[in-house]
Amino acid sequence: MFLDRDHSILAFNERVFDWAVRSDVPLLERLRYLCIVSANLDEFFEVRAAPHITAAQQGQTQGLYTTRSFEALSAKVQHLVARQYSLYNEVLLPAFARHGIRIVTHADRSPAQKRWVHESFIREVRPLLIPVGLDPAHPFPQVANKSLNFIVRLKAQAAFGRKNEIAIVKVPRALPRLLRMPAKVAPEDAPEEALFASLSSIIRAHLEELFPGREVTEFSQFRVTRHSDLALDEEDVRNLRTALRQGLQHRHYGQAVRLEVSAACSPFLSDFLLAQFDLPAAALYRVHGPVNLARLAQLVDLVNRPALLFPAWDSAWPRQLRPGRSIMAQLRQRDVLIHQPFESFDGLLAFLREAVNDPQVLAIKQTIYRTGSDSALMALLTEAVRRGKEVMAVVELKARFDEEVNINWAEALESIGAQVVYGVVGLKTHAKMLLVTRREGRQLRRYGHLATGNYNMRTARLYTDLSYLSADEALTADMDGVFNHLASQNRPPHLRRLMLAPFHLQRRMLEKIERVGLAASRGEPARIVAKMNALTDEALMRALILAGQRGARIDLIVRGACMLAAQLPGVTDNIRVRSVIGRFLEHTRVFYFCAGSEEDLYLSSADWMNRNMLRRVELAWPVTDPGLRQQIIDECLVAYLHDDRDAWTLNADGSYAAAPRPVDGLGAQAALMLRYGPGGPGGAGSGHRPGAP
Repeated sequence: MFLDRDHSILAFNERVFDWAVRSDVPLLERLRYLCIVSANLDEFFEVRAAPHITAAQQGQTQGLYTTRSFEALSAKVQHLVARQYSLYNEVLLPAFARHGIRIVTHADRSPAQKRWVHESFIREVRPLLIPVGLDPAHPFPQVANKSLNFIVRLKAQAAFGRKNEIAIVKVPRALPRLLRMPAKVAPEDAPEEALFASLSSIIRAHLEELFPGREVTEFSQFRVTRHSDLALDEEDVRNLRTALRQGLQHRHYGQAVRLEVSAACSPFLSDFLLAQFDLPAAALYRVHGPVNLARLAQLVDLVNRPALLFPAWDSAWPRQLRPGRSIMAQLRQRDVLIHQPFESFDGLLAFLREAVNDPQVLAIKQTIYRTGSDSALMALLTEAVRRGKEVMAVVELKARFDEEVNINWAEALESIGAQVVYGVVGLKTHAKMLLVTRREGRQLRRYGHLATGNYNMRTARLYTDLSYLSADEALTADMDGVFNHLASQNRPPHLRRLMLAPFHLQRRMLEKIERVGLAASRGEPARIVAKMNALTDEALMRALILAGQRGARIDLIVRGACMLAAQLPGVTDNIRVRSVIGRFLEHTRVFYFCAGSEEDLYLSSADWMNRNMLRRVELAWPVTDPGLRQQIIDECLVAYLHDDRDAWTLNADGSYAAAPRPVDGLGAQAALMLRYGPGGPGGAGSGHRPGAP
């Protein structure tokens, strides 16, 4: 009934990989998606693998994590990794060569190219390398998480008569993984070729120069992945920011969970490394190429070949916002929806810029989860403080892998007088909200923004998300109550419109699902369509199963991990699950419920995961405007239910089947790009309900 979570996460990466396999995807984009799979696998190991490794080390046979479960998981990852390198070596590299793009190996370099590579090694690489010979005075060095390294076996004694046959060469992260060769060393018959030398091949070709007087008999590149999820007991720390800064210093040297080596690495060297990192044999990955495919994403930026990329997409100005007019004045007339990245994040920046420049705006409150290190939005908040406005920022310091950036923003805002708070102890503040308070005559009026995604300009161009702007008094009063709750740590307020996790969001979703199930049992219309990034919360899954068994029709659009087995005979016959992978990362959370004559539509910052429901501060809010409701139904639900190009359907056994992919059909994202492109109708409603023809 419930699928394994870790295998579900890997199944998502298999779908992303399948996108990289598709021949109708431009060549450099295929490489980009291959690199995304590698980066996703890195994060999987950094966050999810430690309990599996510990079980294998201890020989556990009972419980959730066992030696057997670790070996099964490892076999699945090994299979995916083998497919990655097969695609890279047998398909992508030959295709690049046909387009005049070559990563030239040492064996294939001309004499002129070898001279240039050697000069580059002496000038740019050699000064940054420190070969460490291992002996009692020089133990195995600390190797940072995901860094490139070489292990070397040497012949003959070292200086001072010591016998040390093993050496380690650590490669600094500052060195680029690809170096472009100049035109002067290009072949005469192909002067326009873009030629590159990989950093690993450059070092490999000159290893003996690092050990003068000694013979290199064996060598291999290697990379170790370490557990990197920071764990702090917030009840025991006096200053969370200081504790996190200290934890960040040690993140790169956590428990080893995976070892990657060259395919030709000898058993002697691989066994030596496994022993050093205390890893079982199944944690070893022999790869036919660079040990870090993710870093090859550099190639996308190093070659200027627009024909090998998706056509550039310029997000449209939000069609519901009239340029040149006050956004707050427009919000007094109606709520506004921005569908990113089809519409531009600039609409939100314009709203905040207007608030910063308006002398009648007294206060600005915002949650900060992932904004990026170079953020125009944070610059506007800084300017608001300088102009004397009250600025409150709820900064989530524990946003995984963004901790340091958020600490820096928190310190910068505090230094100029902003009120910075860090949310509720033990919970992550994942809600996305921005609230502006403005004096209008003798009263104060609030204007709010709620979103399914982060306040990050970069991801706003890459992720599908919904931004919701409103001056609704009940909704903005709820937002103000939540901000006060986060700052004061008092009991959560009574909310009229918002649903707040961890207090009642899960309970309200369960009530909605049950109401649909009861309507189905009475023979009334009963429908659930939910779009999210992950479904792993057992309480919600059990409720969906019961509603489906009562006769409700349930469609779930789950981009990532889904633990609910769909179409399981006698259990989930009425539940269908599909996943859509496309040019943009699907990120919207939309929940539609139809119970008899009652219809509800909600947007949310939360996925249906246990951590979102019970260990995070999350929000969901209703969309009541008929036009906006229909727009969301059409663009975020109907379009994805009818997608036959970029969709995969979940089978009862946890496997996914690709959609038919008709030659002349458009995927949901492509259709939305057409709709929002020049001459498109924008957010006009089509009148369809979820699942309608």
